[in-house]
Amino acid sequence: MLKFPSALRPRTILASVIGVALIAGTTVVVAQTTPMAPIQWDNRRLEALDRNVRRLERAITQRNASGQPTLVEPDPEVIALQGRVQTMDRRLQDLEATVQRVNGDLERLTFQLDESTRTNTTLTQRLRDADARVGAIETAARRQAELSAPISSTSPTGDAGRDLTAAARLAASDPELGDRALQTVILAWPDTPQAREANSRLGDLRVSAGDSAGAVSAYAAALREWPTAPWAAATTLELATALNASERKTQACTALNEFNRRYAPTASAALRARAGQLRTEFACAAAPAATPARRPG
Repeated sequence: MLKFPSALRPRTILASVIGVALIAGTTVVVAQTTPMAPIQWDNRRLEALDRNVRRLERAITQRNASGQPTLVEPDPEVIALQGRVQTMDRRLQDLEATVQRVNGDLERLTFQLDESTRTNTTLTQRLRDADARVGAIETAARRQAELSAPISSTSPTGDAGRDLTAAARLAASDPELGDRALQTVILAWPDTPQAREANSRLGDLRVSAGDSAGAVSAYAAALREWPTAPWAAATTLELATALNASERKTQACTALNEFNRRYAPTASAALRARAGQLRTEFACAAAPAATPARRPG
């Protein structure tokens, strides 16, 4: 049976265990890098190792007995194994350094990617905002150009009634464009009932816009020759209100007198009550007697 001296037995056993552990532990690393031929521990190698150990024991025993120092030479296979272990250790260290370097590169790339993503998100939002602003500017420019263009005197439909209906509908949704449409009716169909009514509606738009002077002009054009249309009575009261708002109290009272003479007999109770309220508010003189209503014609 193979035996080691008591002084070398622990070291020999430890070296053997470390060698076997290193062989087993580095097998994966070798497999991952450059494959190396494993040592085949067959009977012949074991017998040679046993003979070498026995010779070593005898030599050490004899020299210890004679008081001479003993020089122990390691087995060539052990030296080769140690060289392989050292090579594997260096390769493992190189691999660890490479992995650390790759991890550092990945961290830097990840940080740069995050920065690029945030930058791209910011730039995308800015681009969208810029597109929205440009779109709003273009829309405003087109609208301004449309509002600044000369008023057309050409009928859009070829019929005064349809033109007035379309202009009134547009004025309800878009007062600025409705204002232009009503002016188109006035220019395209002068001296017609539709043009008079368009002036009345135009006066309402001017009142809503705070333009009392413009409203007076439009209402006066609508009431020229005092028409007997259904809207005339209410328009007369609106004319009186616009005149008073533009610091023309005397003319406002005159308009109320005309309402009393021309429209009060056939006007609704609500309109007559409002006329009385305006007369009191404007401090007008007593209303003249009403004249019989004229037949529409």
